[in-house]
Amino acid sequence: MAELAISLDISTFLFGVTMSLGQKQKALEINLNPNIYGTFAEIGAGQEVARHFFRAGGAAGTIAKSISAYDMTMSDAVYGKEVSGRYVCEDRLKKMLDTEYDILTTRLTDIRHGETTFFAYADTVSAKSYKGTGENHGWIGIKFQHKPKAKPSQVIIHMSMLDAENIQQQEAIGLLGVNLIYAVYHDVSDRANFVSGLMDGLTTSRMQIDMIRISGEAFQGVDSRLLSLELVKMGLCEAIIFDVDGEVLQASDVLYKKNVLVVRGGYRPPTNLSLDMLECGLKKFKNSLVQSEKDNIIVIPEISMSLLLDRGHVDNEDFLARVDLLSALGQKVLISNSESYSDLNMFFTKYAKKKIAFVMASYNLEEILSPAKYVSTKFGLLGSLGTLLEPNTKLYIYPACDDETNEIKKIESMIISPELKLLMQYLLQNNYVENIEDFNPEVVGIWSRKILKMIQDGTVGWEKFVPPSVAKTVKTKCLFGAKCDL
Repeated sequence: MAELAISLDISTFLFGVTMSLGQKQKALEINLNPNIYGTFAEIGAGQEVARHFFRAGGAAGTIAKSISAYDMTMSDAVYGKEVSGRYVCEDRLKKMLDTEYDILTTRLTDIRHGETTFFAYADTVSAKSYKGTGENHGWIGIKFQHKPKAKPSQVIIHMSMLDAENIQQQEAIGLLGVNLIYAVYHDVSDRANFVSGLMDGLTTSRMQIDMIRISGEAFQGVDSRLLSLELVKMGLCEAIIFDVDGEVLQASDVLYKKNVLVVRGGYRPPTNLSLDMLECGLKKFKNSLVQSEKDNIIVIPEISMSLLLDRGHVDNEDFLARVDLLSALGQKVLISNSESYSDLNMFFTKYAKKKIAFVMASYNLEEILSPAKYVSTKFGLLGSLGTLLEPNTKLYIYPACDDETNEIKKIESMIISPELKLLMQYLLQNNYVENIEDFNPEVVGIWSRKILKMIQDGTVGWEKFVPPSVAKTVKTKCLFGAKCDL
């Protein structure tokens, strides 16, 4: 341990920065700590994580057991059967963690010295096979004590593996697993270091983490959602989804075989206009589907970080405030780093294999059809439109109210370049773009930025422009600088 610390100090002296620990050094540091002791259970891509600890040296100080129950019958005998029949899923990972942790602590608590902190690491993955079919993804997690005799805490991660070859995917899993074990014993108090450290030695072209879920005493005072926001903020994944109770969801599970209605906005705060766009869009979307699909719809308000990332400042707490407000309306929320509607559609089409509809204001469509927007882009306006308006995607246009003239602007009164008139006609005739007709004219003129200023200035009467649950939550939690109800 002393030699390792000295080598890091020398690196700092010579290069002016603290060099990142490699996986061998991380594994060695864990191995040389006499108080960390645990089990490794890995299914689907070899015993890549345990291998790092064996090769680093001193593994007897860390590894109580390493197991790979590859055969399905053997795996079921050890961990029980899944109702879903799936082996690469969160429920399977939880059973692995619980089983291995219980065996470890039951057998060794009275035998090991009193300063031992036990852990069980597990992963269940679907790496690239010889047939080359199926999604390459997996679940990894660790159940651990952050101090001797503490109740266990837990981290669960879902990731996608993007390497072209099986051996590369195995290597990437090994790196991620070592990073996770090291992080829970060194970085639980620093969420930025915790998240960024998971990707040490990796790039997003090899691995993408799209969900982190934490629990337990080790993370007391840490909002699990902030770790997931860090993923988007650091560009480690495209987007994350929060459930109505604030729980982080896995995108492929939520969106798979669903018809998706998306309403992009700032939601700072959600207003009566926001609610009307959601309700009118859902009604129109339902009417476009066959009877058997009308109830197979997921509504997703989406908030993008892209502009704030370009400006170099993202306030995570501000995003969580908006998540809280949409949750109060019973809505799931997507936080993305998508710059455009085209990027956003690519994200959804990756997971949702049915119909997709975007609800947007007429000024959003004007921007999409503005040639100036695409001057510096590779594929231009037509390429972007082709990505956005795939055969299963539609745009529902909610009228906008001009801030100065109070004119209500629908598709027909939009300002677009003369050379795009025929393109607009094509989109309308083929139902790629449709007006929302049954909107509430009383809410069209509500602008979130004005309501936000009223809240921050303490102006009386702002509550009437937002749903009751939003007003209550803003005042109860003192969001956006509101004067609190005490």
